[in-house]
Amino acid sequence: MKLSVKRSALASGALTALCMAMLFSGSVTAAETGLSPELANRIKHGEYLSRVGDCAACHTNQGGKTFAGGLPMSTPIGAIYSSNITPDPKTGIGNYSFDDFNKAVRFGVSKKLGRLYPAMPYTSFVKVSESDMQDLYLYFMYGVKPIAEPDKESDIPWPLSIRWPLAVWDGIFRHDGIYQADASQSDEWNRGAYLVQGLGHCGACHSPRGIGFQEKGLDSSDEAYLTGGTLEGWHAPALTADKRLGLGSWSQKEIAQFLKTGHTEKTAAFGSMVDVIQDSTQYMSDSDLMAIAAYLGTVGAEANKYSKPAESDQGATRKALYYGDMSQPGAQLYVDNCAACHRTDGKGYTNTFPALAQNPVLLSEDPSSLISLVLHGSKVPMTQSAPTGLTMPDFGWRLNDQEVADLVTFIRNGWGNKAPAVSKDDVADLRE
Repeated sequence: MKLSVKRSALASGALTALCMAMLFSGSVTAAETGLSPELANRIKHGEYLSRVGDCAACHTNQGGKTFAGGLPMSTPIGAIYSSNITPDPKTGIGNYSFDDFNKAVRFGVSKKLGRLYPAMPYTSFVKVSESDMQDLYLYFMYGVKPIAEPDKESDIPWPLSIRWPLAVWDGIFRHDGIYQADASQSDEWNRGAYLVQGLGHCGACHSPRGIGFQEKGLDSSDEAYLTGGTLEGWHAPALTADKRLGLGSWSQKEIAQFLKTGHTEKTAAFGSMVDVIQDSTQYMSDSDLMAIAAYLGTVGAEANKYSKPAESDQGATRKALYYGDMSQPGAQLYVDNCAACHRTDGKGYTNTFPALAQNPVLLSEDPSSLISLVLHGSKVPMTQSAPTGLTMPDFGWRLNDQEVADLVTFIRNGWGNKAPAVSKDDVADLRE
């Protein structure tokens, strides 16, 4: 499969070279440069790639200007702030050459900041092809409005704020190399793998972290890759083909639909995935979404040993609630707070309220997401195809820690679900 395009727009003669030099000087308009259609298309493609990489999500502070940076990101040693990546020459990246841009994005070495913290997912972006990197560069230098916004200093205290030790981290955990297509797989599968492992940087949230806060797996050759990860009180579920905890029970069309609209007939996005869909995946082409789905449908498939719960187990909770049996801890809380939307059979309402029965999101060893949903609520993405976003209210103000623990444990073990119980201490930690 060919993952790059010809670079004739960047190397087709003196006229184009002069045009490019004028273009990046910022001194003339597009009309004055006589911008070629091919070059204009590459800039447009770069904008598309910035959507795939969801660059705006991290480099735009809440209420701030797009790509001007300033978004706080918590770490165990203090907050760091995203940088200004507009083409402003003083506070942004306006004086970056392509080589400067490439080193920052793919290798985590910034011209203005030095070594970057791995909150910037350069360990994934290193897989991006040179042609795509050039198109991204064109977009950020020409398609983005310059904004004068100085970068914020991190809250990490000295000497922990010294950046040179990050070179050691890179030497241990960064694996260099552009994505190499697997000849045994289809073009669609390879395209999906390239997007997921590279610009999509799905593993940044959906893979577990190690002792050095590194992703334990960077591609599907590692069994930890995409098996789920926890960040800031939310557990990003597994994206593997595991039928119990991952996407093994989803069709390729359902995965693509979820990324496009934020929901399927049975489930809906929540937490930070809402922003990913609203800002990134809803704008991706149908062919790229289907390619992602084709790839995800195969990750970790060999480890799948799940058997669906018996019908009697699935129906036991529904029957108990229907006949008013509230003897199980959390049952009454569920009826009072959840059943109106998610129903006593746990099946919810199609394309409206997610099903709770056999929902992989609920069954992880880490219950953080379900606890956070009950405590803080969430919303469904507002997309072009589904502009009306529904909201799940928060219940943290009315339920104490033990009640939340009982409710979550009930949900994680009802309708044939089987997952470890939740304690009030688990809830207290997340409430704080």
